[in-house]
Amino acid sequence: MDDILALPAGPLARAALSLAQRTENSPVAGHSIRSFLFARLLASQDGSADDAAYDENLLFAACIMHDLGLGTRAPGKERFEVEGADLAAELLRQHGVATADTDRVWEAIALHSSIGIAHRRGLLTCLTYKGVFTDAGQVTDLSEDLRQQVFAAYPQPAGDTYIRDAIIAHAKRSKAAAPPYSIAAELLRQELTR
Repeated sequence: MDDILALPAGPLARAALSLAQRTENSPVAGHSIRSFLFARLLASQDGSADDAAYDENLLFAACIMHDLGLGTRAPGKERFEVEGADLAAELLRQHGVATADTDRVWEAIALHSSIGIAHRRGLLTCLTYKGVFTDAGQVTDLSEDLRQQVFAAYPQPAGDTYIRDAIIAHAKRSKAAAPPYSIAAELLRQELTR
């Protein structure tokens, strides 16, 4: 890989990035970019970038839009993962992405926080999950040098509560946004018992 920090530049990629940057707060949008870079590095490292199922444009779409449910366009009436997946699917359909590929991106986004499930739902979902959790520091399959190159280009904000805070804010919008046993319900419960 020549430039590990290069982002896809086609019309769909530009639209997805623009939507994330317009509707998510800056720290969350930065997390989405880092998630893609980590996912692509992991695919290159483990050889899955050569797999027939690997599609960098779909991976970019899934990673960049995985937290749309925490942004201003999400209505707050369902889990943030599902609302984000729905918003991403809408953009993909507007760009003429095939239904099967739209469904793959929807699934990757809807399951991106599903520990123990995402890695079993195909390459796109697995890589999206791993990219997200690499940025969160919970997947450590990349060398520290590669991680630091990404962090140098797209720094993480001080503290690590920006995703947590965004999930809690979304969860407070309705009971359906934080169904029992979801990550949103657990974070909201922790917040309310402090």
